[in-house]
Amino acid sequence: MSANSFGRRLVMTCFGESHGKLVGVIVDGCPAGLKIDERDIQRELDKRRPGSTPYSTSRAEPDKAMIVSGILDGYTTGAPICIVVGNRDVDSKPYEVFRFKPRPGHADYPAYIRYGGFNDYRGGGRFSGRITVSFVAAGAVAKKLLETIGIEVYGHVCQIGEVSSRRLPTIDELRKVYENPVRCAIPELISGMEDILKRSVEEGDSIGSMVEAFAFNVPPGLGDPIFHGLDVDIASIMLAIPGVRALSIGLGFEAASMKGSDFIDPYTIVDGRVSQKSNRCGGILGGLSTGNPIHIRVSFRPPSTIGKRVETINLKTMTIDHIEAWGRYDPCIGIRALPVVEGCLAFVIADHCLNQGLIPAVISGESGRAT
Repeated sequence: MSANSFGRRLVMTCFGESHGKLVGVIVDGCPAGLKIDERDIQRELDKRRPGSTPYSTSRAEPDKAMIVSGILDGYTTGAPICIVVGNRDVDSKPYEVFRFKPRPGHADYPAYIRYGGFNDYRGGGRFSGRITVSFVAAGAVAKKLLETIGIEVYGHVCQIGEVSSRRLPTIDELRKVYENPVRCAIPELISGMEDILKRSVEEGDSIGSMVEAFAFNVPPGLGDPIFHGLDVDIASIMLAIPGVRALSIGLGFEAASMKGSDFIDPYTIVDGRVSQKSNRCGGILGGLSTGNPIHIRVSFRPPSTIGKRVETINLKTMTIDHIEAWGRYDPCIGIRALPVVEGCLAFVIADHCLNQGLIPAVISGESGRAT
């Protein structure tokens, strides 16, 4: 499998660079007969688009999706689906200085070494958050697949700086999350998060964040241990998102300070079905879904591009140097990364559902073309 591809039955292969002509994705393995068109893709891309919130980069990209192959008359054909998005508002001049003066916190230096100086340094190139357009587009296809079997994926920004949620949001709160500028489902936290963001912008700095995501109505027994457990694949794709530094499933890091008697989720019977009284494990045990909602938290570092003068090195002279006037940037990653996390979670679950036959090879009936 290529390093630019992910998945086993449902496979995404992403391509493009931040300041190249376009970014895009090929989704292979999608069943024929899925009702989907560019509006479904665009709806998800608009959630991530620059300018979709006041707290995002000034780069003005319309992020208009174009389906190149794999969909005919509003239905998938079974062929690979290719989706491309053009890069329009590109200004590479500010990045010339970074070619030999690597930005601290970015992949500039290790990429320079790995590719012998031939890496695309403009806007971070292949290492830019811009590549997550591909993840969101692929996730849009996955969400439509999951709709056919009743699985829903939602998320929200649960922490910005020191402001964090003390409770889990309801599904109704999650469904309204894109109605506020910080994408937080807990109403009482929104103003505090905005205050932190405004202060960070005024100081020319950035701030860390965390995204919390859920998948509802996932049937028990989904997953393929050991190396393709549901949690293993979720961790793999989440850590591929630029800026992610940690992932927790269920209580995650909190479990390290707990007793077993407090952490376990006791079984019970509800309406004749096996259930659990709590969901501290995050809906996954031994790499398999338990039937409870999948619950993850993804931690994002503060953006390394800031409006302050910082120390670096000059690779030509091998001397200490400085850089400033870094260019356009997001003060907080989590806000625009929310649809990326949702899309990636949906993609993993859809891949596993296809692999285990929960989604058929041809979708028909109410979800597909009348036959």
